[in-house]
Amino acid sequence: MWTFIQQPLLYCYIILSVMPPAKHAPKPFHPIHVSTTNINYNGQDNKLEVTCTIFTDDFEAALVKQYHTKTDLSRADMHAAMDVLVKKYVSDHLQIKTGATALSLNYIGFEINKEAADIYFESEKIPVVKKIDVDVSLLHNLFDDQINIVHIIVNGVRKARK
Repeated sequence: MWTFIQQPLLYCYIILSVMPPAKHAPKPFHPIHVSTTNINYNGQDNKLEVTCTIFTDDFEAALVKQYHTKTDLSRADMHAAMDVLVKKYVSDHLQIKTGATALSLNYIGFEINKEAADIYFESEKIPVVKKIDVDVSLLHNLFDDQINIVHIIVNGVRKARK
């Protein structure tokens, strides 16, 4: 009886020892693909202040896909080169209108905030805002399930859309 039990166990050990270890699929860093764009009308300066917040790993992947170049938003020695890519990418994927024409946004810069990148823009002086139209397509070139949430604050009144 003992021999009968030992033989199957022996075969299991032999088979398991020659099999390659199972490779587990890499887990995504975060399960959702979302960005936020905060637009604040500064009544003192008569300017729109815009902050886009995007997961850094997703944003770097989108920059690589769009521009076919190495990216690393956290390296200080690459910051100037990344500024060029970040400005172009966000400018191409974010349009804001307060009337019939799109606003020209001045790029301020970006910074890494934990696992997200914050990108800053501001408009030139504009009259008091009555209506804002926003078209955001950030990371749509990378993810089918990308969600871009927009928060707009004018005169202390906050509105949000996705």
